[in-house]
Amino acid sequence: MAAAIAVVATPVAAKKKAPAVVGPPIEMSDGFRAGAQAAEAALKARDVATASARIASLIPTNDFESYVAAGMRFQLAAQRRDVQAERIALTDLFKTTALPRSEAPRLRYVAAYLSYMVGNYTDATAQLDYAKTLGYDGIDATMLRADIALRRNKPKDARPFVQEAIARHKASGQPVPLAWIDRAISMAYQAGDWTEVGQLYRDRLNQRDGKEEWRSALVNYQSAAELEPQLQLDLYRLQAANGAMASERDYQAYAQAAEKSGYYSEAKAIIESGRKAGKLTPTQSVTSQLLKSVTPKATKEIVALPAIAKKAAVAGNGKDALAVADSYFSLGQFPQAVEQYRLALSKGGIDEGRANARLGVALARSGDLPSAQATLARVSGPWTAIAGFWTAWAQHQDRKVG
Repeated sequence: MAAAIAVVATPVAAKKKAPAVVGPPIEMSDGFRAGAQAAEAALKARDVATASARIASLIPTNDFESYVAAGMRFQLAAQRRDVQAERIALTDLFKTTALPRSEAPRLRYVAAYLSYMVGNYTDATAQLDYAKTLGYDGIDATMLRADIALRRNKPKDARPFVQEAIARHKASGQPVPLAWIDRAISMAYQAGDWTEVGQLYRDRLNQRDGKEEWRSALVNYQSAAELEPQLQLDLYRLQAANGAMASERDYQAYAQAAEKSGYYSEAKAIIESGRKAGKLTPTQSVTSQLLKSVTPKATKEIVALPAIAKKAAVAGNGKDALAVADSYFSLGQFPQAVEQYRLALSKGGIDEGRANARLGVALARSGDLPSAQATLARVSGPWTAIAGFWTAWAQHQDRKVG
């Protein structure tokens, strides 16, 4: 980074004592100018040995010549990738009054970065503070403060800076670097802030939404957030909807979650899907036993649905309708699920977060993506994160359609 940052141009070819419209007054002796021009030519040619000798022979006799010599030492150190020498050259540059005021804020940030690179975190922080007083407060400076805190083994101090940097980057309309998001996810994990973990994973998925990214986000979030079974189940469903079921464990965990929730047909379907994908085999004992158990129950589950739906239609609250909607949902009969979720919400007396979350998903799976996103946006409470992940899925589907 620092090597790519050029110090303010040193006008060594200018006329002796020519007044400058912008920047410092140019005052160089003929001898110094000739030596500086030779050094400048060597730097442009990336002839480090010659540039080093030419710069070493420069003997400044006034403030502007000191400014030119320090600038060239910085450029030489950058070509050599000598961070310590770069930092020393900047110190010499700061000692001159010829340094243009417009360059000082940015170069103070560069000084902070160089001090960070050599492990002088106290000076790095001081230079950042100085740069801020001069008006330089870029996002890169905020992230550097986070890096300094991490180097000092103070992740709690680093986290607010990372959060600020990401928020500012979002506000600017630019995509947040994935490395920043990954760092923030790690910090949020350590803090046990599952709301932020979920949001950060969704931010990441908005930039990169391949099957591997979906699986990583959903599996990692689910394993850490200690979700109740119904919430877990909907994340397994989302993983499957993305084609992100990648292992025996994925299919087994999904099937077990569906069975425990009483969705026997869904458990049966996922085991059969896992076998078709080659991730499960008939000799795999856990799922083989589970398939044997759920198969007769799946038949009864389907046969019983019409009677339950009839009862739900005349019930005084929406609990029966919600149960019917969930059953249709588990069977992949999403239009029927939509109808029952709306009935359940109209009758009331239910978990509206769950009903709206699954209504939104059912709408999305039915192809009504705008209504799905509007419905998911109304979700509150424990189902908010689930609705957020499914919203990301709906948005991706919307982009594909568009």
